[in-house]
Amino acid sequence: MAVDITDQISVRRLVTVANGKVGYEDVAGSLVAITDADDLDTSDQLNMFEAFQKVIVVNGSILRVADFINTKLSTADIKPDDDNNVAPIKGTILTGQTSGAKMIVDFCTAANGAACVYGYTKSGTFDEAAEVVTGTNATGDPTAVSFTLNALPAEASDMPHWYNYTTYNNDTSTYGELPAKAYLGCLYRGRAVLAGDPDHPHQWYMSRQANIWDYAYTANDAQSPVAGNNADAGECGDIIRCLIPYKDDYLVFGCATTIWVLRGDPASGGSLDELDLTVGIFGANSWCFDGDGNLYFWGTGGIYVMPAGFGAIKSLTENALPNIVKDENVSPETHRITMGYDRKRRGVLTCITKLSDGTNSNYWFDLRTGGFFPESYPEECGPYSLFYYAANDQEYADLLIGSKDGYVRKFDSSAKDDDIGPSDQAINSYCVLPIQPLAPDGDHEGKLTSLTVTTAGGAAGGDFSDTDGVSYELHKGDDAETVLEDIVDGATALESGTLSGTGRKERIRKRVRGAYLGFKLSNSTADETWAIEAVAGNVEPAGKIK
Repeated sequence: MAVDITDQISVRRLVTVANGKVGYEDVAGSLVAITDADDLDTSDQLNMFEAFQKVIVVNGSILRVADFINTKLSTADIKPDDDNNVAPIKGTILTGQTSGAKMIVDFCTAANGAACVYGYTKSGTFDEAAEVVTGTNATGDPTAVSFTLNALPAEASDMPHWYNYTTYNNDTSTYGELPAKAYLGCLYRGRAVLAGDPDHPHQWYMSRQANIWDYAYTANDAQSPVAGNNADAGECGDIIRCLIPYKDDYLVFGCATTIWVLRGDPASGGSLDELDLTVGIFGANSWCFDGDGNLYFWGTGGIYVMPAGFGAIKSLTENALPNIVKDENVSPETHRITMGYDRKRRGVLTCITKLSDGTNSNYWFDLRTGGFFPESYPEECGPYSLFYYAANDQEYADLLIGSKDGYVRKFDSSAKDDDIGPSDQAINSYCVLPIQPLAPDGDHEGKLTSLTVTTAGGAAGGDFSDTDGVSYELHKGDDAETVLEDIVDGATALESGTLSGTGRKERIRKRVRGAYLGFKLSNSTADETWAIEAVAGNVEPAGKIK
């Protein structure tokens, strides 16, 4: 017997929100606006999550759906509170009597004297001129369904569709109600999860499993909708700041001063347990997972990591950046902190952006070296969101940065300037090599007689540009801290200059006598880049410190 296997192709689409508009990736690398999706408030907090080939947008009292899978049928025959016209329930199979097209109903909404039915079209194309559509409600309900289609404008049937996120058919008596406001959302175990209602900041709400339109918490089955105040798992008892799902294994509630974890399903034996009662998480997107399942987040004391499998939470900045919280002085009311894992460059990026003007302070944590590298970007590029997009076309797979000016940006290893929209801005970069003792102990001095620098580049091919030029400074002092402070404060260097081109450069023959030596490399010239392969010096004993 022959078997016909049809390929099921997974298509990823990037969805963005900026300046009150919603865009989606229609062609690889290109965004277009979703029709009528102009009713969001991007001056308020906003988050999105994917569920069943749809995007759910939570924006306070504004809850919306961008539907990329369903066909939309419109009719004037199904009206609210009309016993003579029956709405199809979820799962009903509808058939067009003229076209023969078949649809599996997913969602229905009746309002303003008309109804829209959304569902997956299995076959055919419905005739929207005036076709009669019939069916028998699913789940054993024998009630017949019959309605006539409206003639719709062409764009009304084009996907994606944009509509309000409500319970099924706005039927609150059967399907319950969504919270009045929500600023947090995610998908967990096939359930839409909402939280962040300002009037109930410690509460969480979950839809029915595999049915994001049902919030009737009175049901009593393993897939029942459930909320924190009527579940055995219970409420968190703290202000929920973020929802962090990990596959279908667990859901972390990051709260203002504590962290909790929901294991399993709350309607079927799940448990809510505390992970940490002293550390909280800053905001909705102040976290990310790396490729090994380790969780990184900005907490009450800086940047933390929780190893996969709920290992002990560890501070990464306690020793490396002990004053980071005081220095940044951030508040959820004035700043946004976002984190993202860069699969290409193997590191975690933490971005701190002031909402009022886009000024930012960022930290790259390199997983290969275990070191932190501070960065700042132009105000126009101030990161409001970070997302690693595993695009179908690998040319566009990268860590994406949603910026203050509404642009979506990414890091480009070949670019020599920052893109600030209409123009470019020179990159001001510098590196201070580890402060070096010039003698074997603290009682003696050494004397640097020459220094040789080898700049990178010169080979054919590769992803990076050859070095254009790099400036250098030499500083000395009786202790390492003094040398570092001089460099940070911009003190006059003992020796400075510029090295141009690639390869081994002519020796720097400045003689420097002292206990410690500092060497700074920098470049702030437009359309230039630099990299160093090696720095080597000759040092001779110079006697005791006087």
